[in-house]
Amino acid sequence: MSDRIVRATPDQAYAAIAQDPSARLIDVRTRAEWTFVGVPDLSAAGRDVAFVEWTGFPPEGVNERFIDQVEAALPAEGDATAYFICRSGARSHSAATAAAAHFAASGRRVTCVNVIEGFEGDLDETGKRGRLGGWKARGLPWRQS
Repeated sequence: MSDRIVRATPDQAYAAIAQDPSARLIDVRTRAEWTFVGVPDLSAAGRDVAFVEWTGFPPEGVNERFIDQVEAALPAEGDATAYFICRSGARSHSAATAAAAHFAASGRRVTCVNVIEGFEGDLDETGKRGRLGGWKARGLPWRQS
């Protein structure tokens, strides 16, 4: 298996996760983002989200337990698909790349997918997120604490 990263829009990711029991959405943002910005809500599809920080806040480097936590979030056996999401698609790409390299080296068949646009999308013309692409702007289910 190669460590090439597949890309999916938020809509594609939501549809795939809702239909595939071996697929998992892994939100790699920080605890602060989960708390103050909101999180994807997969409850209507009977699924839940795995929350695994790629880096902390303030940035302290990569989470040393990241790979172990991702493995724990996936089915114990068989093929799986891991959809990685962050704010805009950059951190999730790095996280998916690291996970794909690990799974390729271990021989486990896990397809790692970067959710492009992320949860909040790109900055709009006023310098704000949440309106131009992303999970929230596309009208997919989400919630705040």
